Amino acid sequence: MAETVENLALTPDGRFAVGTTEFTAIDFETTGLHPGHVVEVAAVRIRADGAVLREFSTLVNPGPGVDPGPAHVHRITRRELDDAPYLGEVLGDFLDVCQGSVLVGHNLPFEARFLDGESGRMGARIPAMPGVCTLAAARRALRLPNYRLGTVAEAVGVGEFAAHTALADAYVCARIVTTLVNTHGLRFVERPVFPELPRFAPAARLAPRRVVVPSGGTWMADFVDRVPEAAFGAGGSLQDAYVELLGNALADRHISDAEARALGAAASAAGMSDADLHRVHTGFVTAMRELAESDGVITAEEERDLRAVAAALRVPETLHGLRATAASSAARRRVLVLGDGLAEDDLRAAVLDAGLQLAKKLTASVTHLAVGSGVPRAEPRIARAGELGAKVLGVDEAREVLGLAPRPAPAPIPVPQPAPIPAPAAPVRRPVYAAEQRTAVFTPPPQAPVPHGYVPPVPSPPSVKLWGGRVLMGFGMLLMFITVLALFGGAGLAAGLFVGVLGVGGLLGGWQIAVRA
Repeated sequence: MAETVENLALTPDGRFAVGTTEFTAIDFETTGLHPGHVVEVAAVRIRADGAVLREFSTLVNPGPGVDPGPAHVHRITRRELDDAPYLGEVLGDFLDVCQGSVLVGHNLPFEARFLDGESGRMGARIPAMPGVCTLAAARRALRLPNYRLGTVAEAVGVGEFAAHTALADAYVCARIVTTLVNTHGLRFVERPVFPELPRFAPAARLAPRRVVVPSGGTWMADFVDRVPEAAFGAGGSLQDAYVELLGNALADRHISDAEARALGAAASAAGMSDADLHRVHTGFVTAMRELAESDGVITAEEERDLRAVAAALRVPETLHGLRATAASSAARRRVLVLGDGLAEDDLRAAVLDAGLQLAKKLTASVTHLAVGSGVPRAEPRIARAGELGAKVLGVDEAREVLGLAPRPAPAPIPVPQPAPIPAPAAPVRRPVYAAEQRTAVFTPPPQAPVPHGYVPPVPSPPSVKLWGGRVLMGFGMLLMFITVLALFGGAGLAAGLFVGVLGVGGLLGGWQIAVRA
């Protein structure tokens, strides 16, 4: 991982609970995969319980004349960048949001690589901050066909969002990490350590982008979320980033030749070979064809869109023999799951993993509505689903009806046990030689072990007898002092001796009383 971020794993068997840790979910939109420049930055700071504390977002000018990159994905134009601040102007605000928190990103090594590169170009030294990759954490906690941001978001119940808008992606990433921590019980493998980040002047201006949530998904967007990860071959942070770009480009039902060329150029600049691209494209289109054929129906729309995608990605051979079929009585199962508990998340993941369609909202195409135990019976969508003809089921009942495997029992979280306290070893005695006796350091003899719960006695305050003895000694000394002064002043010898004897008697008597007390 890049130097600016130190990987901090979240796992089901981690030793350290998240507790009151604060997270900052980050996302960058960039001019390419690598190398490249940041054109939008966003950060959302949250507590572990999901409460949002701060947010920050702005477009970033990568420099005069720098191409914005895959505009068909992030929808950022060069004109918008001309009016935006440079990254150096807003870096201080970004780091202020991150100070004392754990960074979070989906495919965090990719985000960290850009942060490291941009800060290096500016000459800014940023110490390594603890960070969690939600892509890696989701792979440990959820069984999904793939782990694109949109797929993981569906599995944890996030609705439609403006993908590839930095602020929207950061909010989704924040929701994912809090769900993995609170619902799925993930914990830190190591305790996070927070460095002191450098301080810079606050930005004089920001250029946040307006977030527009799409009006609805497409059949191809649903297929993209269900494409199995194995179809892409060997992974890695750059390939994961390319698959994310490709999936978002396909989600609008088509990809033009110009878009395909832009994607290929970005992949080549990142070091992916033509063979790598051909493997990813072949796996992607083949998997989408298999999903389209899985219900026995290929509509004319699906055939047309699949052929356009295969041609743009230069893998037309993957669709050899594909033909649209006549209307069939086979019903496509489209499932909407209500609820945000562990059982509901597991059901959403199982639906995706089984290749079924997971709905984000209730429409006439939904065939099954699974209702979690925490959803109120008065939820309007329950009655509406019945009116639309969907089957309304409980979570466990839905698993059975849909033919999904039973939910696995959650693995117990190990409780760290304190290490046993070894018994004190017996002292080893050896002879002390004459040469050592002159320089030997005194060592007290070994003491018996103190019992557990032992409280040492508190010394009592001085007794009344002790104080009385001290007072009597002081009175005697005072009489002796007066006697000496009287004799020097011409007083009679007999009177002086008498007072002196009283003083000596008081001194000796008081001393004996004090010693015995």
